[in-house]
Amino acid sequence: MSMNINPVYYRRIDLPAGDLHVFAHDDLFHAMGAKVLEMANNNLQIPNIRYMSYTPDAHVGVGTCIGTTAVWRAEDGFVSPSIVGSDIGCGMRVQLTNLQAEDLQDVKLRRKLVKAIEKRIPVENHARGFFSDIRLEDVLRKGLHGLPGKYVPDAYTPRKATSLTHVESSRFRFDESELDRIPLPYWHRAHRQLGTLGNGNHFIELQALSINEENRKVAESWGLRDGQVVVMIHSGSRSWGGSVNQICGSAVAKTMSRLGLGTADPKLAFAPLDSEAGQTYANLMYSALNFAVANRHLMAFAVRDALKETLGSQAEMSTLYDLMHNYACEESFGAREGEGAEDGQSLLIHRKGTTRALPPGHEGNPEPYRETGHPALIPGSMGTASYLMVGMPDGERNYHSICHGAGRVRSRNATKQLVTVDEFASSMRVGQEDEIVLNHRALESLIDESPQAYKDVDQIIDSVVQARLAAVVAKCRPLAAVKGV
Repeated sequence: MSMNINPVYYRRIDLPAGDLHVFAHDDLFHAMGAKVLEMANNNLQIPNIRYMSYTPDAHVGVGTCIGTTAVWRAEDGFVSPSIVGSDIGCGMRVQLTNLQAEDLQDVKLRRKLVKAIEKRIPVENHARGFFSDIRLEDVLRKGLHGLPGKYVPDAYTPRKATSLTHVESSRFRFDESELDRIPLPYWHRAHRQLGTLGNGNHFIELQALSINEENRKVAESWGLRDGQVVVMIHSGSRSWGGSVNQICGSAVAKTMSRLGLGTADPKLAFAPLDSEAGQTYANLMYSALNFAVANRHLMAFAVRDALKETLGSQAEMSTLYDLMHNYACEESFGAREGEGAEDGQSLLIHRKGTTRALPPGHEGNPEPYRETGHPALIPGSMGTASYLMVGMPDGERNYHSICHGAGRVRSRNATKQLVTVDEFASSMRVGQEDEIVLNHRALESLIDESPQAYKDVDQIIDSVVQARLAAVVAKCRPLAAVKGV
């Protein structure tokens, strides 16, 4: 398959260990720096790798850059905890409401709503959640299907139900016997964190939509309208994913040593998928994916309750979509030109800080989105726009992977040193009628997450669109944000 893409937005780089494909505007690419190429070369040294790429938001991570897609054949592939990322199953959820932006025009009302959300969703990193009546084992084994019925209220109204159908996967199946490897204290800690946000770049944001005219029919079929208020949630598997990494890390390291595997980066971990360490990690990773999607679901349930308390019982929410951007899954793909492979081959696709974006008609879409393609949920930085996108057929060239956000342009420490509180306050329009209300009044505590820490999300989206990987369906303007500490 030839790459008929404007060369400004795509380049193939010949590195010593193999080819790296980069989908980014020239300015974004040159700003990435040499370190990202060094890390790519290390990743390309993992045996049997078939493909590796960066999206325009790519930046340095631990072992592997955030913004990486890496592909192996399942039959002789390798699984890499480093290419999955430390927060397994981290991803996005967007909930639709029956509210319009003018319903939240009053800054005081937005503050009241933010407080109501914070009352139901702990934002301190180690705070206990409010869902102690849920059995963690049920969630890990069954995903959303392991939740008590009262937390999935629309399951009783099939025609209106979206909680279980409008998700990338409501349940990931795996060898459940692997759960026995996780010590009891880790279970207790993870159980406490069900329905909690976490810190860093995680957030809950109230946003107002502007529909892209070119894709208005798609937007309307998704239930979107101009000015509609939506809720975007960004979080992952919390301490359960961390426990999986900790438990599996030593086994993967021993396997690498036994097989004589390694690169110049000692933090880049990988093992054959068919090895004992590889299978253990893969199975426990799927349990963390189940935790992550249930965690976001529970926070959405809590936000719905906060909306009703603040705005009345008429306020409602439904699920637009839930998807991940830190995971590895087996997917079926046809043969690509020059690879000599048979159609329908099973591939192990790693996405670290990249979002799956399937086009209209693709069989991998959930049934409600089979005709249009599913929503791809792309957050901006705090204080800037986010986007709802849909995959394009040409996205197959990058295994249907697009960006996962704006991508950091500077470290947390550098941001604290370079950005003043006044600059941060100005970007959040503090004191104005359109102020983006935060749950933290002391901006100093969040300055490392200020918009100045991130790339220009509009340039990121432009690169994705110009490379024909995905198209914009709607732009989301922030109204209020809840951040963890």
